[in-house]
Amino acid sequence: MGIRDNLELVNKRIGEAAAASGRKREDIKLVAVTKTVGSENIREAADLGVTSIGENRVQEIISKYEDLKDCTLEWHMIGHLQRNKVKYIIDKVSLIHSVDTIALAREINKRAEKIRKRANVLLQINVSGEESKFGMEPVTVRDFLQQAEGLKNIHIRGLMTIAPFTNNPEEVRPVFARLKELFEAIKAGKSEGVDMDYLSMGMTGDYEVAIEEGANIVRVGTGIFGARG
Repeated sequence: MGIRDNLELVNKRIGEAAAASGRKREDIKLVAVTKTVGSENIREAADLGVTSIGENRVQEIISKYEDLKDCTLEWHMIGHLQRNKVKYIIDKVSLIHSVDTIALAREINKRAEKIRKRANVLLQINVSGEESKFGMEPVTVRDFLQQAEGLKNIHIRGLMTIAPFTNNPEEVRPVFARLKELFEAIKAGKSEGVDMDYLSMGMTGDYEVAIEEGANIVRVGTGIFGARG
């Protein structure tokens, strides 16, 4: 199947999962993950209705951004972000999904202030506790929010997580449910500079379960572009 057929199937499944959770297809933002995907395939996806793309690496954003300026695309940084790389993407991305330390938040705030921008970010939470994954522990989020209160050029818009890889997405349903609980608890707390608008969870293998548990952003790459070489 090509990109067109893959997209149709992904959108169909998103719509079905959204309906199962009492929502509509348009309530869910699809971020097409374009790691190692060439500009022509990204342009094809954009022509087929993709409006948001997610990159894992700063270098790929830099190399593709100019080439795809003719496309109306919203760029998302979804991979681990090093502080010394923030300056290269701060003017390019609409949403950074992977803020996991106060030091990174302060750097984003500093770089955003320099270009008179308020950067939209998500906090990456390591719900599963896997040592191989980035993200802050759920119990540390409250402390993080207190430390971030003075960062006027950052707008915390929600949470993100990466679930453990499994062939059975039902096994990770509790991970998504726990992040949704944290999301709702933070929303109820009404912290300064924090709006829980986005819950970014679910990838090609588990996005339907993630939507059923409350995700309103899903990050799908292989399901759209096929397996990477």
